[in-house]
Formats: sequence, C-alpha cells, structure tokens
Amino acid sequence: MHHSLAAATLAGMVLSSTACTAQQGSPQQTVTTTVVTPTSTAEPAPATTTSATAPSAETPQQTQSFTFPDGHISFAYPADWKVRTEQGPYLTEKDKAGSVVAVVADSSGSEVARILSGMYGDGAAGPAKRTVLEHAPVPGITDKAGNPTEFGFGYDVIASSPHYFMDVRLAHEFLPSQDSSGTNQVLLANGVMSASVVFDDEKKPAFATPDAAKAWMATGKFRQLRALLLSLEYK
Repeated sequence: MHHSLAAATLAGMVLSSTACTAQQGSPQQTVTTTVVTPTSTAEPAPATTTSATAPSAETPQQTQSFTFPDGHISFAYPADWKVRTEQGPYLTEKDKAGSVVAVVADSSGSEVARILSGMYGDGAAGPAKRTVLEHAPVPGITDKAGNPTEFGFGYDVIASSPHYFMDVRLAHEFLPSQDSSGTNQVLLANGVMSASVVFDDEKKPAFATPDAAKAWMATGKFRQLRALLLSLEYK
C-alpha cells in the first residue's frame, strides 16, 4: 500500500483527515461456538476461535474471531470465511507497523468487508440526503471521547445519485437530521478504526432500487455482515 491514502473527491466536499498511531503484534484468530444473533460479540484475545451465531430461527452457524496485531480491536466472522491482512496507510516509517487492514472474504473468495485499525485516514464529506434502512448500537465500540457507535445500512443521495453504505459510525450520523455524508472513521485510543462492507464496484449504484436494497436485507449474507459489524469490540 502507498505512503498516503488518496482522498475521495466530490463536488462541494470538504476534505478532512485524522492522524494517530498504534502498536503492532501479530494477527490473532480464534475458533469458538456461539449462536449468530444481531448483537453477537467477538473474543478479543489472541488466537482463531470457532463460535456459533444464529439469526432468527435459522440453523446456528460456526464463527471465528479475529484480533488485530496490537490486541485492541476484534470481530467475529463465519467459520467458512477468510481474513487476510494488508498494510494500512501511514505517514512515517515509525507509524507503518501500527496501520493494518483486515480484508474479509466470503466462502466464494469474494471480498465482502474491510476493517482498518490504523494511524490515520483521509476522507471527504459533503451535503447529502440520507436514508437509513437499518441501524443498531455496536456496544463494543465507543470513540476516544466516549461517544457511542452504531452499525447502519442506508444510502446518501449526492448529486441525484444514490450511494449505498453499510458500516460502523458515530451514532449521531444515523439521526433523521443528518444532512452530510459524514465519515465512518472512528477515533479510538490506539488510532483510527473504519469498518465497512464492500459492495460490487461494477454496480453503480450497488442496488438498482431502494426496494432491491430492502430485499437484500432478508438474505443470509446481509445477516452475516450485520453480525460481523455488530461484533466489533475494542479492549
């Protein structure tokens, strides 16, 4: 990855950036057994654990947990999915080791989510009309100032085009009064966290209509990704 992360640019948007540092260890994965509920949480301790989690009345599925090298952020994901790490953005060689991206792939090998535990991030924000289709508290993550975070799925209308997102943000970004595209960067004691679902880049927008997005919410993939984001925890 390059020594800087290019900021997305949109007409009328304001560039903002945050810089922090973190310490490196080695990625940990654990295997346990839990049942996938919307509020399941991961074991942050080093290792790959198998757990089971069950949405509604569906058959419980096994999950694993991943912990970042510095031991702070962890999350749970389906046992047949994979997580690999790659270098995150950094400003100096001293900060390089503390910036790590966990790339999550589903059982088919497709990239479905990215979680950054790093030292800084670039982002652009601007006016947007936001529609939130679903949101829920992420109890394991509060920012450095003690503000709560939430998982959310929705879309922003920017320049007449819908831009879908499914990520973790500060809770106030899901209020009806939200009129900015905002950011999914959460400032923690060890640096910046961003956690988001990866939608197919070839589909613009990711869903043909809001009804198609709502229909996707009834699928197992949506529930698995929702559970992953809700399981995020910082220690």
